[in-house]
Formats: sequence, structure tokens, C-alpha cells
Amino acid sequence: MPLMKFHVHAGWSQESLNALLDIAHRSMVRSFQVPERDRYQIVNQHPPGTMIALDTGLDIPRTERFVLVEVVSRPRTVEQKQTFYADLSQDLHEGCGVPPSDLMVSFVENSDADWSFGHGRAQFLTKEL
Repeated sequence: MPLMKFHVHAGWSQESLNALLDIAHRSMVRSFQVPERDRYQIVNQHPPGTMIALDTGLDIPRTERFVLVEVVSRPRTVEQKQTFYADLSQDLHEGCGVPPSDLMVSFVENSDADWSFGHGRAQFLTKEL
């Protein structure tokens, strides 16, 4: 936990996807101090015409390198989120060539009762985690 969902245009190489996921995980560990093995990631590659991401009127250019990241997580502080946005943007630009204008991040927050990691138990509630 957190669960990261990545939406990208189809056509990324496996090597580029691996770099994207590794970089995002490092940013997550650094920003939220999650354990190294706390890694849950899903990549969705969208065929042409099936993912539209405009700029909400902010005049932000988008390209085929656009990445939308959904982060499903327990509540995080505003400062942690802002650090994550900045770190992830810089790290993806340097490591994957994703322009900062091509990164969009959205958090979906939930509670400890919303997570079961297996065995039919809510490990945050049972204090296993």
C-alpha cells in the first residue's frame, strides 16, 4: 500500500515501463517512507483514441508520453503529496524522458478498513501491519 495505477498510451517498450515503475516506486518510498517491499502497481496501456487528457485550461501541452498516475492510499499530508508530485515529475523526466507537462497525478484516499492484503483479514485493523 499505496496502490499505484498508471495510464499510458500504448506503445511503451517493456524496458521503458520497467523504468517508469521502478522510478515511481523509488519516489513513493522517498516521499512517504513506505517499506521497500510495499509495492503495488498496475499499468494500463490505452490504444489510440481511448485516453483523452486535456489540460483543464492551464495551457499545459500533452504528448504521447503522457502518464496519468492514480494513487490509492491511506491519508497523506499535503506536504507529503507535494513532495511526491515534485519528486516524481523530476525523476520521470530524468529517468524516462517524460516531460513534466506530461505527468498528472490523482490521489484516492481510503481508510485502514479498506485494505486486505490476503488471508481474508484487514491487516491494518488486526495490527499485523
